[in-house]
This record gives sequence, structure tokens and C-alpha cells, in this order.
Amino acid sequence: MGYAEAREHRKPPSYLWGPASLLLLAALVRLGLFPAALLFAYLLASLLAFLLYALDKQAALRGMRRVRERTLHLAALLGGWPGAVLAQRALHHKTQKGSFLVLFRLTVLANCAALALYGWAGPGA
Repeated sequence: MGYAEAREHRKPPSYLWGPASLLLLAALVRLGLFPAALLFAYLLASLLAFLLYALDKQAALRGMRRVRERTLHLAALLGGWPGAVLAQRALHHKTQKGSFLVLFRLTVLANCAALALYGWAGPGA
């Protein structure tokens, strides 16, 4: 096993955080703790975020007008971060720019905190 393979082998599978969070949300919906509409909103936002990343990747490769980073962050903040995580890993896009990743992680934390507060307050509160 070479150095690159060993380094990749030690990396945690961060691409699993997105699907795992959607599965957790689905379980919470099944238990009646969250409305099903919220799960569908997250799935739709994730699909939209993935498509935005794919469009930006294609634009970058072709030297065309790019999707604004602000738009990518907004998509993540509004619940599309699971799709954004998958897009980053699958498309190898937006994985090297440190300032983007820091802000991306903050949007993920903000979204998760908002979801936790919503769950803690209860849908009827």
C-alpha cells in the first residue's frame, strides 16, 4: 500500500454524514417527532444543492460563468447540505478551498442547530 492509499484509508468517510443525517431524519419522522414535509424539503434541497455543485463544476471546467459561492452556501444552510457533501465528494468540487470549507461547515452547524431547536420546541410549539 502506497502513501496515497494509506492516507486515503485513514480518512473518515465524511461523505456518509449527508446520507446518515437524512436516514436519521427519516427515522425521526417515522417516530412522529418531525413532520414528513420536513424530510421531503431536505431531500429536495439536497437534490438542488447537488445540481448547483454539478453546474458549478461544469462551468469551472468550461471556463464559463460560475455559480456564486454565496448561492452554494445558502443552499446548504436551507437544508441542502447533505446533497452538497455528496457533491463535494462525488464531483471532487470545492474540497480544497479552505475559506469555502470553513463557511460551509458553519452553515451545516447552523442548519443542524436550527433543526435541533425545532425538534426541541416541538412542531406544535
